[in-house]
Amino acid sequence: MHVLLVEDDLILADGISRVLRMHGMAVDIVATGDSADTLLQHTEMAVLVLDIGLPGIDGFEVVRRLRARGNAMPVLLLTARDAISDRVRGLEIGADDYLVKPFSTLELVARIRALVRRSSPQSHELQIGNLSLDQFSKRAYIDGKPLELSVREWAVLEYLIQQIGRVVSKTQIIEAILTWNEEVSLNAVEVYVSRIRLKIAASDLSIRTIRGFGYVLEKTGQHNA
Repeated sequence: MHVLLVEDDLILADGISRVLRMHGMAVDIVATGDSADTLLQHTEMAVLVLDIGLPGIDGFEVVRRLRARGNAMPVLLLTARDAISDRVRGLEIGADDYLVKPFSTLELVARIRALVRRSSPQSHELQIGNLSLDQFSKRAYIDGKPLELSVREWAVLEYLIQQIGRVVSKTQIIEAILTWNEEVSLNAVEVYVSRIRLKIAASDLSIRTIRGFGYVLEKTGQHNA
């Protein structure tokens, strides 16, 4: 699940992103409404978490432009404003939900997942060739047979599948799987990728090393009929 977080408070943005990654989400962060609008014109995300009070164009305008382009991406507004009129305005221009600061991070995670489920009931199930992932039960299968994956191996595999066909660096992988009060080394990423390669050897996917850049997960089609 790929989340775009738009928040100009860098400390808050860092805290939120760490929580979301801890719960298995990939997160991109931008700090202005203009940056968000530009990114959303050519990048598809599972959900947009958007602060209303932003430098440049505000969150309301970001949502208005998003909906004007016909983009139905789920939008969760974050606001410090208590006025009911602000909440109503956000919903009327196309936002799907809102949270008033300060909020519980667990509630934020729950609301994001609920929005994604409503927008695409099967979005938690990823199927590529003969490999499938259930993102809620955090289980992976090849031809219906379960894979034995550690928590970190699961997180790395899920991230690689979300980025299939794209080269990702070790640093990007670390940022995607980072959890509170934990560290992941570059060498550890190599170990996880090596283990995953062996475990998905019977699948229609392979992980290729791009020397000096990172890894790319690719479809091989070797088990397709």
